[in-house]
Amino acid sequence: MEKSRLTKKNDRSTVISMNDITRDIILDVTEKLIYRHGIAATGMDLLVKTAGVSRKSIYRYFANKDELVIAALQRRDERWMQWLRSEVERSDNSGERLLALFSALKSWFGSADFRGCAFINTSGETGNAQDPVRLLAKAHKHKLFEYALELCQAHGTPDPQQQAAQLLILIDGAITVALIMGDSTAADNAQCMARTLLGL
Repeated sequence: MEKSRLTKKNDRSTVISMNDITRDIILDVTEKLIYRHGIAATGMDLLVKTAGVSRKSIYRYFANKDELVIAALQRRDERWMQWLRSEVERSDNSGERLLALFSALKSWFGSADFRGCAFINTSGETGNAQDPVRLLAKAHKHKLFEYALELCQAHGTPDPQQQAAQLLILIDGAITVALIMGDSTAADNAQCMARTLLGL
């Protein structure tokens, strides 16, 4: 009897695990396609074909495409911020960590799949300021501002709020110039401006 109960539990765990894997695959593929092609150009047929899952499987986890898009972008937001923090926090002191924001961007700009900021890109696909995609982008930029503020406060800059806001502009400016102009020095130039701004 004990062996039977363990077997049933293991079978249930396997099903749950497979469900999680399928959901993760759908989210991974959706994020990559949206980042590469945009929301409008990423149709359900393309998602089904690329993910290798049925349309029914997608709708088992997500009520519609809009819900799927938001879930994929939320996941990117969390992952991208974790990546940035891990890159920045390798630096030894508070001043170096502020400059490391731009060193991290430089490494990202040099990656083969760099397509700019996913949140700026997708925000450009809607003219409605209250669209969930736009609101998610706003929340992402606020997180980025809050992280810059945290770094400014840790360094003891004279006006952390203002300087964090200025760093956010430098960050997004560098991302946009790197994408649109194909300028590999955008992060270096922004870092140079940050040095002047922060007296580093």
